[in-house]
Order: sequence, then structure tokens, then C-alpha cells
Amino acid sequence: MSAQRIYLWDLPTRLFHWLLLAAFAAAFITGQIGGNLIVWHGRLGVLILGLVVFRLIWGVIGSTYARFSQFVAGPGAIARYLRGQWQGIGHNPLGALSVLALLGLVGIQVGTGLFANDDIAFTGHLYALVDAGLSNRLTGVHKLLSNLLIALVVVHVLAVAYYRRVKRHDLLTPMVTGWKHDAPAHSRSAQGGGPVAFLAAAAIAGGVAWAVGSGWASQTFSPPPPPPAAVETPSW
Repeated sequence: MSAQRIYLWDLPTRLFHWLLLAAFAAAFITGQIGGNLIVWHGRLGVLILGLVVFRLIWGVIGSTYARFSQFVAGPGAIARYLRGQWQGIGHNPLGALSVLALLGLVGIQVGTGLFANDDIAFTGHLYALVDAGLSNRLTGVHKLLSNLLIALVVVHVLAVAYYRRVKRHDLLTPMVTGWKHDAPAHSRSAQGGGPVAFLAAAAIAGGVAWAVGSGWASQTFSPPPPPPAAVETPSW
């Protein structure tokens, strides 16, 4: 079957991919070192929150192969892929599961971190919205999930290497340049996801990150302080 060159991954999708990788690596390192770097760990968490929100929106209004409707498939498509009958491009049905798992776990990791504490001085940006007991439980989940995320990232990297060495499918270059050089003849370049869609997604994601990082969300939604205790008036 003849192959052709098509535009596969748009620039926002590629920027999201590499920025998330860099932010996750930096967050993991700062979290492990702790100390004064824990402040940067919290800031990186807010950045990752914004990236995840952006990707969720971009999965709806982005270009062709970035949309969830393009690559999220059911059991039938997964079965066809395992039988070698899948002929699409972009994320394959198994790769789609990996993308969803990573986005879901990163979202949970960021969410728990926003309510976490380090038992010393640092608290997450939304710590004021929960009580100390719930914060401690979420902190435990946050720590456990970091190891699971590292494992998923390793599996992701190994899968990319496997496709390159064994199946002779280069998944890395299109995520760098945007172009796929060996696409099937029936494939078409990505469409949609223009500047207006990008600005809308970036504005919403930036607004969410600002609301959390600036403390606005915590101050706005935190419960009111309890009323002062009543003072008894002496009978004399």
C-alpha cells in the first residue's frame, strides 16, 4: 500500500505533550527533594492543572486527530487492532486507553495535591476547603499515585520504543514535527483547531489555573468561620 505525508499532530497538541512531560518531571523531582522546593512543587501542580484542562477542551474543539471522538474507541475496535485489522492513524485503540489513563491519573494526582499538606508548613492551594483529616487522606493518595504515574510513563516510553524497533512505526517524530511521512494513502491531514479554538481553550485553562493558583477559588468557596461564642452577661 502506498504511503503519503500528512499533517497529524497540531502545534497545541505537541506543546501540551512536551510541556506536560517537563512539568511532571519537575514536579516529581521537587516533590522528592522537598524543603524550599515544595513551593515550586505546588506551582507546577497548578501548571499541570491548566494543561490538563486545556487538553480536555482541546479534545473536543481541537484538530482532527486530537479529538477524543477520533481515537477513543470501544471493545470492537480494540479487538480489531489486536487482530491486526485496524488501519487508522493517530492514537490506536490501545494507545487511546493509555492516553485516557494518563490524563485521568494526572488529573487525580493534581486534584489530591491541591488539598494536600506536608505536616510542616506547606498546604495545597485548596487546603482551606477541607478539614485536616480529609487533607491527610488525600495526601496519602497523592503520594501513592506518584509511583503509579511513573510506572505508566515508563510503559509509555517502552511502547514508543517497541513501535519504532519492532513494528517500524515512528511515533516520536510526528509528535515533534507534526508530520507523519508513512500514512496510508486514504489518510487526510488534520483539519480544524484553529486560532480561535486555541485562544478559547487557553483562556479557559488559564482562568482555571489562575483561580486556583491565586487563591481566589479557596477564598471564594471556603466555608465561613464559625460565629463567636456567646458571652454570658453577669446577672449583677
